[in-house]
Amino acid sequence: MAAFEVEQIGVVQSPLTDLEAAPKQGDECGPDAWLVLDGRVTEALDGIAPGDVLIVLTWLHRAQRDVLSVHPRGDSSRPRQGVFGTRSPNRPNPIGMHRVRVLDVDGARVRVSDLEAVDGTPIVDLKPVLSGDAGER
Repeated sequence: MAAFEVEQIGVVQSPLTDLEAAPKQGDECGPDAWLVLDGRVTEALDGIAPGDVLIVLTWLHRAQRDVLSVHPRGDSSRPRQGVFGTRSPNRPNPIGMHRVRVLDVDGARVRVSDLEAVDGTPIVDLKPVLSGDAGER
């Protein structure tokens, strides 16, 4: 298999620092957080406004990359399942996918709600939720 490079475009600034205390999904009491983007990508935020719904793609830098199966949601009473059938952060390529709502845009910083990523998580990309995807945008 060929290797390729993904470039970090920013970092999550969040009150969450402890993986164990972080919610499993953003809609499970994920706090407001800032997406602090590199100044070289500020122009890419043109058209993003408060109220927009985005998918934030992150690199889950604290994940275990050698895990192939897990108990879903960490519940050992549930049978093990392959990570590709779960939202476990532990997986060969730990790409996080987070649905958030934009609260504010301030230069290269975007304040969002419901983000379960911990402080310092690298940001890989932002994508809008399009109409037809739960009626947004």
